[in-house]
Amino acid sequence: MINAMKWLFALFALPATAFAECPPNPEQGDATAEQLTRLIEAPNAEVANEAANALWQLWFTAPDARAQDLLDRAVERRDSYDYEAAENLLDELVNYCPEYPEAYNQRAFIRFLRDKYDAALSDLDRVIAARPYHFGAHSGRAMTLMRQGRMTLAQQSLRRAVRIHPFLRERSMLLPEAGTPADGDL
Repeated sequence: MINAMKWLFALFALPATAFAECPPNPEQGDATAEQLTRLIEAPNAEVANEAANALWQLWFTAPDARAQDLLDRAVERRDSYDYEAAENLLDELVNYCPEYPEAYNQRAFIRFLRDKYDAALSDLDRVIAARPYHFGAHSGRAMTLMRQGRMTLAQQSLRRAVRIHPFLRERSMLLPEAGTPADGDL
């Protein structure tokens, strides 16, 4: 009985935000479409990188202050090479905001760094389902598949990423397609 009373007291002592639901993702449709168009049609790397950076800023805008705090702290932990803490924070963010694609994308990156490739691919598939134009998720999927030795699928994912971001740094990892001459063969 005393343990039950302690549990009830602890439950009521929690702040109201512990039970709060994540609000919907911020509406970014027009801004996203504008930057995505700039990126796909970029005449050079400078314009492409400006558009890509603008998209990353939009994607890194979490649905509310709590979600933003979790994301920011996870990135800080990642940048300090504390991948376990970063993944724990991203797990908390995914549980709080299961419809926020960037939470999954960032967790996939951490899982990749921790050699949890199948888990990373699962997260990346969620990002791509929600944001098919997320060149970072496509590129991350390609890198993960490469680590698994699944080169054909990796090349397919990398080609999707480069169709969206033609000046993507990882484009140098593209192999010539069958029937297409390599640069040295021209």
